[in-house]
Amino acid sequence: MAPRLSRLRLDREKLFVSVAVGLGVVLMVAGFRTADTGDEGRDIPAAIESMTPGPGDQVLRQSQIFVDFVDGYVAELEVDGILLETTRLDELSSGGAVPSPGAQVEVPPTAIYDPGRFTISFLPQPGAAIESFSQGPHSAVVRYWKAVDGPTKARTFAWDFTVD
Repeated sequence: MAPRLSRLRLDREKLFVSVAVGLGVVLMVAGFRTADTGDEGRDIPAAIESMTPGPGDQVLRQSQIFVDFVDGYVAELEVDGILLETTRLDELSSGGAVPSPGAQVEVPPTAIYDPGRFTISFLPQPGAAIESFSQGPHSAVVRYWKAVDGPTKARTFAWDFTVD
């Protein structure tokens, strides 16, 4: 006579634990896939590709403010209620002539707008409207518009950062 194969008994406790662990792994993967991190986690307008410091960031006293826009935008910058004078990089050459390769160009202590890269930046320095950031909270506002539309259709983005 052939031996009878015993049926495997279903252990409900092991089944429950296995289903719970599997469900937990699925939920963790779904959470990681939908999480917003870095600049995506911040509420930054689509016209801004990147910026430093970002909203809520902590920086040093001589840190640069830098905002990078998608192609086609012009901007101006206000820090702590002071509208910073803006110098365009394409206007720095004397008499409109293109400087020769390797030539030194004097960059004034203002906000600098680069029309070739669609960026605006400001570095606190002697002679600038803001020579250094004091310790504590600061606010910044970037006013930006599409070059083809002009400043009458400008939008703004405001954020705060802290200086250590």
